[in-house]
Amino acid sequence: MAFASLYLCLQRLISEVLVFTVKLSLKVEYACRVLAQLSRTYGNNQFSHIDTLAKLEEIPANYLVQILIELRNGGLINSRRGKQGGYSLAKAPSEITLYEVVTVIDGELLAINLGSNGFSGTKVREVWKEVVESLKEKTLSYSLESFLPEESDEMYYI
Repeated sequence: MAFASLYLCLQRLISEVLVFTVKLSLKVEYACRVLAQLSRTYGNNQFSHIDTLAKLEEIPANYLVQILIELRNGGLINSRRGKQGGYSLAKAPSEITLYEVVTVIDGELLAINLGSNGFSGTKVREVWKEVVESLKEKTLSYSLESFLPEESDEMYYI
């Protein structure tokens, strides 16, 4: 009985710690914002210039270059050089998941390196593995379409 109580307390503590220690990197946030912007022009053979993307999403252009290179190397965007060049999505917004974005930019969704030492080590490790798997499933359920504002049928007249 005492072990079950301790286990529940430990699970609650771990979930509270998760809220405070799991941080979204600024790089992932910027990547999501620029990909959302590129999603808006997907399918019309348009390439967006880096200066335009940086201005629209309020991201420093020199930092955005690094992010765009990683996104291109990860197969999420295309780039074209020259006067008509720029960046575009490599596939439809519905086909690019939040999980892909995070793993291309940060490598891992949530890195855990827990041993199974001590009396509770194995159970703590199991709980964290479940948390990681849940987070993976959740991020796989969102695509770039999730970042786009919903279209409105209302007409506004000036």
